[in-house]
Amino acid sequence: MSYFFEGVLKNSIPYQVRRLSTNDMAQILALQEIVVQTLDNKDILQPLSYEEFQFITDGNGILIGAFAEQKLIAFRALLVPPVDEDGHLGLDIGLPKNELQNVIYQEISNVHPDYRGNGLQQQLAQLIMQELSKEKQTYKYICATVMPFNIPSLKDKFSQGMIIAVLKEKYEGRLRYVFYKRLGEDAPYEWAETTELAMSDIKGQQNLLEKGWRGFKMDKREGKLVVVYGKRISGR
Repeated sequence: MSYFFEGVLKNSIPYQVRRLSTNDMAQILALQEIVVQTLDNKDILQPLSYEEFQFITDGNGILIGAFAEQKLIAFRALLVPPVDEDGHLGLDIGLPKNELQNVIYQEISNVHPDYRGNGLQQQLAQLIMQELSKEKQTYKYICATVMPFNIPSLKDKFSQGMIIAVLKEKYEGRLRYVFYKRLGEDAPYEWAETTELAMSDIKGQQNLLEKGWRGFKMDKREGKLVVVYGKRISGR
């Protein structure tokens, strides 16, 4: 087993990160089930099946995992989606069909409940993007979906500089933000003007997004979550 990163958790327990394969499938599925069982709202997470994980490990993406105390404690995945998929996120963000092969998805990310608070989700985000940079195939865009009020995942996407392009129903009627980022653009976006809406104001956010505004941050106002939207400067 070839580990490419070593770190230390807050309680001084060391951990190591490596790519995962079908040989790790039992641990992957077991960890995913533990995470699902801890969720108050099961709609927050769209679990992957054995076949979907296998599709990734068979060369259609990247799957990495963190190990500590002789067990898998976190994993993160990137997926290369089929370009003929009707629900392709590239179409959601307005890309033409001939650009869909340039899109990769940030897929599922799980952290064992006993090891949360160690920044593993963000650490694996950085590491998996470094692994992506080593691949022969290059991509222009990365996309992801997140359910409104899934605070850890929303923080994760915003921290990576991803922005909201769409708020719509995906996955058999489940409401999701569609995030994207153009790879190689690390400078913050410049906004001509900004506004904010309550995260609970679904229609209001959808109307803004349809007019070309993009969500780039979330915050709290008087105890309520808001999403900050910006109208981009022309040509940016």
